[in-house]
Amino acid sequence: MRFVGIDPSLHTGLVILSGQGKIIEAKEISKDGSDPERMNALIQEVTYYVQPDDFVAIEGFGYASQRGFLLGGIGWGMRMELYRRGIPYIDVAPPLLKKFAGAKGNANKEKVVLEVYKRWGFESDSNNVIDAFVLAQIARAAKTGTKLIQAQKEVLDKILNLKERK
Repeated sequence: MRFVGIDPSLHTGLVILSGQGKIIEAKEISKDGSDPERMNALIQEVTYYVQPDDFVAIEGFGYASQRGFLLGGIGWGMRMELYRRGIPYIDVAPPLLKKFAGAKGNANKEKVVLEVYKRWGFESDSNNVIDAFVLAQIARAAKTGTKLIQAQKEVLDKILNLKERK
């Protein structure tokens, strides 16, 4: 089983981890053109990397930006494609992603980057790839006996309990 983290946006972060936690893929994907063609191409390329036996964590919606509708369309498009293909996924709210990384739920991007580097030694020039890395770690923790600190256990419990209520 592989573990996939997706941070959906115009510059989508994608990270795929092996069952042992090794990085298989870490990249940012974007597409040029006009919408909806661009959105569709982005959704198709990102989900192309996801295999039938993968387990996915995808960042939940944040509506703080003016582009909320566009980003929501990309996020829902990716979720619908995963659903269509029968690939299980969990939604991770942005504050829970930050807390799992070791930062506070309202931390800025720089603090998350620092915590990810301190905890896992992972770095990237893209904040979207950093977030996708944390999401892949959350997916892995949800399905394996990965050792977690208390804050990470709390995040996982919250995510999995929300999923069960749906």
